[in-house]
Amino acid sequence: MGLRHLARRGSAPATRTLAGLPGGIVTRRRGRGSEPEDVRLWSEGDDRRFIDRNATARTGQLHVRTHHDERDRAVVLLADFRPSMLFGTRRALRSVAAAEALALLGWRIAADGGRVGLAVAASGAPTVLRPAGGERAMIAVTGALAQAHADALGAESGSPARAEPPLEATLGLARSLLPAGGHLVIASALDDPGPGFDELLTLLAERIAIRLILVSDAFERARPPGFYPFALADGRRGTALPTAAGPAGESAEARLADYARRGIAGVRLDVETGPEAYAPLMERLDAVL
Repeated sequence: MGLRHLARRGSAPATRTLAGLPGGIVTRRRGRGSEPEDVRLWSEGDDRRFIDRNATARTGQLHVRTHHDERDRAVVLLADFRPSMLFGTRRALRSVAAAEALALLGWRIAADGGRVGLAVAASGAPTVLRPAGGERAMIAVTGALAQAHADALGAESGSPARAEPPLEATLGLARSLLPAGGHLVIASALDDPGPGFDELLTLLAERIAIRLILVSDAFERARPPGFYPFALADGRRGTALPTAAGPAGESAEARLADYARRGIAGVRLDVETGPEAYAPLMERLDAVL
């Protein structure tokens, strides 16, 4: 909630609206919209003006095409609160930085009349909120983020080390919340996302717009060589020699470039810089949603 003032910077009052249409009064939208949404079988009561002649000719059965308003922007924010994200060496945990960035982006979208939803990946049951518009929707999103993070920390406190749950299950759940033409924003370090994650992400990128906020801790990018002591939530302690960051030593920039080739643009989020530095990044990300 405290990040709202940062989200407002860079948005002139003339560009912010209370609804998806011009004006400050929310009214019922007229017409069917101009953006295609779905093609389905014709049923009793459908307007014959919306019959899709191509699908009808191809199948021999009446089909209708539905549309939505191109100004209706639906965005689902996917926050990664799995155990690997509950780590940080500067300022905050990676999970906290991910939540801050998503909250900043969500406030910008809501202020411009868009609809914001939420999906949280954690070791327990995922948290899900369907896209909705207005200030109330963002208040619900921020509250759900805070509660899901508290639950994630509580689940790891004093419990034995457990396997990292795959991220693709929450990815599929987030996709189910979006209409055709929707947007998905993922904030994660993408540590061990699961064997089918990249394949599923590439398939979804053909149907919806996906943007990535790759969270990066300073220790991952540059660390002095040597052995490091560690302590786990279950009380175990030891010393480790960390390997290169990322899968096969891949840098954050290389990973972002690889995803960009698949049509998934992204930004690197440095945990130690804080929300003041995140605001312009989220403004840039908001411009391509």
